Amino acid sequence: MEKKIVVAGHVCVDMTPVFDHAPVEHLNDILIPGKLIHMNGITFAGGGVVTNTGLALKKLGANVSLMGKIGNDSLGELLAGIFNHYDAGKSMLRVAGSATSYTVAIAIPGIDRIFLHDPAANDTFCYEDLNFDEIADASIFHFGYPTIMRKMFENQGAELIRIFKQVHAMGVATSLDMAAIDPTSEAAKADWTAIIQGVLPYVDFFVPSVEELCYMIDRPRFEEWEKRAAGRDITQEINLDDIKPLAEKLMTWGAKTVLIKCGKPGLFLKTAGLEQMIQIQGKLWNHPEDWADLEAFEKSYVPGKVLSGTGAGDTCIAAFLLAISRGYTWKRCLQLAAGTGASCVEAYDSLSGLRSFETLLQKIDAGWEKFE
Repeated sequence: MEKKIVVAGHVCVDMTPVFDHAPVEHLNDILIPGKLIHMNGITFAGGGVVTNTGLALKKLGANVSLMGKIGNDSLGELLAGIFNHYDAGKSMLRVAGSATSYTVAIAIPGIDRIFLHDPAANDTFCYEDLNFDEIADASIFHFGYPTIMRKMFENQGAELIRIFKQVHAMGVATSLDMAAIDPTSEAAKADWTAIIQGVLPYVDFFVPSVEELCYMIDRPRFEEWEKRAAGRDITQEINLDDIKPLAEKLMTWGAKTVLIKCGKPGLFLKTAGLEQMIQIQGKLWNHPEDWADLEAFEKSYVPGKVLSGTGAGDTCIAAFLLAISRGYTWKRCLQLAAGTGASCVEAYDSLSGLRSFETLLQKIDAGWEKFE
């Protein structure tokens, strides 16, 4: 029987205006004050980790349970319809008097995405909102976006740590993803180094993006990257020598498996020694020694077209976790993660472009081109 994966945390409605424009290098090539910009429609879809990672898992054939918090408003109705369409809404909370979170994703061709976000009900999500009876039957518990969920970063992440400590004690493998932090927000004032150090002993798979991670644990390095990029996509201006020190720091804090999403360049994987890898629960490993002491970079595959990066990182993680739960080798897990991310960007929403593992492996083994 397929191992169950629980996906919990941030959920919202994504609204993506469609830009009818050739790729550009700089934001101000399009967004100019006073200028009328011709658009070509707008897409409405579920967003956040519960939708992007959770429903990607569902579409890929996983046994998945989703846990998030939405309002009893029109946007909540829209989200409930999406989850019910996938037969995945039974563990979602709808709260009267609370607003549903939304994100406006500005996806200009050639430019990294910009998000206008209202966290709404996500800010009150807490330990008591989780169904631990459901989680107890899972192999993997994946939680996402504590950086934009107020209760998760208040009091040095006490609520986040409480959740992971409890799930870890239940013998379930744990996974944690992050999200970008608005430098002017309340979250930016939190001590993310302390929060990550506090939660990592209870996290089996830590899967942040490189920009988010660097901002949280090495702000001077992040500021140097920003200067180097000069307004361009940071991931295009950094290399392995920039990324490795971040992963090594996480290892000293007790990380077991770190998968760093590096945007278009690819994915960086680093794992701990055998003694720590054996401690990963959820009955995932037949040969834990094959996963010990790894350090690898998987380059991204070239997509057939690029319409939007929305959800690419989340769906990439969905494939990575599902591949692990199905017993694929670490190399195949990376390939399937990278292939799913490349498939995702071929559509405006996070799900329409996804391919089955069988189709992806055929394409990969046939020599799918990678970015150099």
